[in-house]
Amino acid sequence: MLLTVTIILPLVGVLALYLVPSRAGRLLSLVALTTSGATLALAIALAARFDWRAGTPQLGVSVPWIPTIGASYVVTVDGLSLPLILLTALLMFLTVLYSWREAQRPREFYALFLLMETGLLGFFSTLDLLLFYFFFEIALVPMYFIIGGWGHERRREAALKFFLYTRVGALALLLSILALYLGVQPHTFSLPAILAAHPYNGMGIAPSLILLGFFLGFAIKLPVVPLHSWLPDAHTEAPTGGSVVLAGLLLKMGGYGFLRLALPTVPGAFQQWGLWLAALAVFSAIYGAAVAMGQRDLKRLVAFSSINHMGYVLLGVAVAGAAGVSAADRATAATGATYQMVAHGLVTGGLFFLVGMLSDRTGTREIGRLSGLWASLPLWGSILTFAMFASLGLPALAQFAAEVQIILGALGLALWAAIGMLVAILITTAMFLWTLQRILLGKTPPEWAKLPQLSAREVAVLAPLVVLIVALGIVPGPLSGIIEGALRGGPIAPLGPFLAYVARQVASAAHTLPLLSVGWGG
Repeated sequence: MLLTVTIILPLVGVLALYLVPSRAGRLLSLVALTTSGATLALAIALAARFDWRAGTPQLGVSVPWIPTIGASYVVTVDGLSLPLILLTALLMFLTVLYSWREAQRPREFYALFLLMETGLLGFFSTLDLLLFYFFFEIALVPMYFIIGGWGHERRREAALKFFLYTRVGALALLLSILALYLGVQPHTFSLPAILAAHPYNGMGIAPSLILLGFFLGFAIKLPVVPLHSWLPDAHTEAPTGGSVVLAGLLLKMGGYGFLRLALPTVPGAFQQWGLWLAALAVFSAIYGAAVAMGQRDLKRLVAFSSINHMGYVLLGVAVAGAAGVSAADRATAATGATYQMVAHGLVTGGLFFLVGMLSDRTGTREIGRLSGLWASLPLWGSILTFAMFASLGLPALAQFAAEVQIILGALGLALWAAIGMLVAILITTAMFLWTLQRILLGKTPPEWAKLPQLSAREVAVLAPLVVLIVALGIVPGPLSGIIEGALRGGPIAPLGPFLAYVARQVASAAHTLPLLSVGWGG
């Protein structure tokens, strides 16, 4: 039940927000912060009860939801979902803390973030495809209103673009899910049952079309070139909290969807198209870094760097599914892709917080107007330097551990893929160093000479991210271990012990406990 309570708690917070008078702005902030903090505490409790010696599913619940169509409420935690659940709870808490003084319709503002948190937590834990789609939509729709209602000058255009791209991807995802549902007898939305029946394991038109639907749904969210154009506009116009959640969490839905759903359900199609996906990933990584270098808006620069980093994730997924790759290289690449999602969420979430803090003080994000900020904002400048070095993959920081694994896995596919990745990293390095040189060094203009220093609240927002980036860079073993354990038993080895275990539990719960929840292994 602990996992279900964690998923539902943000909805309880939404209800509590609407019981508070609209004029009680500080009380609204307190309710939102308490709810997100309690959710983070429950997520940490999940991690404490999780058996870190294995990535197998634990702390799960299975309850029939719509029995007539084979849909169930099935949620569980494994080595693939737990890191993203923890990341979701942490970034949502920090976003609410950062937005403590939100004055424009605070009740609706906080309610949208908490609703989105429930969608994300459910999305990262469910094993029922209809529920997967349900949570997918719940997680995405609130961002449309956050951008449109609290964004900057061109917010309505950016929000509409975000929604249209997302809607196209969601409908394509739904078509692929329905194809899987119709491909098994009896019809079911249970992912373990579908994998047990392996209706589309081979190559051919049908598996390729299903992969295409998954690709549109998840590549738009990742995002991958050429399906990326909504992202820079959405980031540029979104409020700071929206940008943090969009980059730190919503983009991860794409990578997670590829690993959890697309890769194990149509492995033959992945083998058929793996090289093409790898080529697209390398191009996307190089393109994102190169275009970021030409940006004048600091926030837009960070947004394009996300396209670069998510290209690494797609490369890891492509290597894991491509033909002719050893099991060890597949595991290494997929583990690196998942590690990259977590590391990127921490690093880029921190970068967007830093850009927001700067914009609050200067009223601008234009790089050409910023100079010598290290002298006027020494702590801010030091943390910005740390975050950008982490983003370019400096050793002993989180993204280095992820990128090394992806590169080593890519060598098992093709030398050009690994070289392309290194080129992308080199361009990223040049881009961030040039940005730091322009913003932090040089003469400090009089208008920036006496900027307010970071407040205690802002330091409290940034400090956990700094600590975790260092910790995951120095000690990557525990997280990599549970990720690899889940992937070897699941997405990269369909019908392994992971899925067999889950399938037995789902079948048992469906027959013996029609109205009650059941715990799995803890």
